[in-house]
Amino acid sequence: MTDKKILLVAACALLDSDNRILLAQRPEGKAMAGLWEFPGGKVEPGETPEISLIRELHEELGVVATVPCLAPLTFASHSYENFHLLMPLYICRRYEAPPALGSGNGRENQALKWVRARDLKNYDMPEADIPLIPHLVDLLG
Repeated sequence: MTDKKILLVAACALLDSDNRILLAQRPEGKAMAGLWEFPGGKVEPGETPEISLIRELHEELGVVATVPCLAPLTFASHSYENFHLLMPLYICRRYEAPPALGSGNGRENQALKWVRARDLKNYDMPEADIPLIPHLVDLLG
């Protein structure tokens, strides 16, 4: 039994036309700064994970997605020191993105990079994200 708060965070493997996955680097001043992660964020009260992702993708990246375009793939369940993270991971292939998405920076000035699934292991990622990589490799090669 644990007294840790459960934090629900939704994440998205946003794919480009070459089946590469978009990673965002956590900016300075945030917890786990410098680590690469899948776009997404905390599910706010009253939101479903899908609605949260639609909001976060737009706020962070200017990406417009809809619920039917988000396909659940797997989830992470990981205990950090002060909380337990539960994170569903969705795949999104259909979305509208601003031209700036290819430029390497998001709306929150975070670095962005398009990465092949098999190369995700070469990026420093939060501990909770690492078990998600084999699922993406199985799906995308």
